Amino acid sequence: MPTTITLKGIPDDLYARLKSAADVNHRSLNSEVIACLESVLMPRKATPAQHLAAIRAIRARLPQDGFDHAEIDALKKHGRP
Repeated sequence: MPTTITLKGIPDDLYARLKSAADVNHRSLNSEVIACLESVLMPRKATPAQHLAAIRAIRARLPQDGFDHAEIDALKKHGRP
């Protein structure tokens, strides 16, 4: 049976972020807090096959003609002294 807890002294900025996340995720504030707690305290363990599938999916979205290394270096240095 689920247990009920009460949170006191939540900072205003934290409450605002929780409320905003709940709205974005179409959840109640209570459900959003539970989802946040679950993601931190009970993270899902992905298998090596799941990691590999995710990597391959990301790689498939990348340009197939390679990358311009000079452009990558310039972007990394952008904004640095």
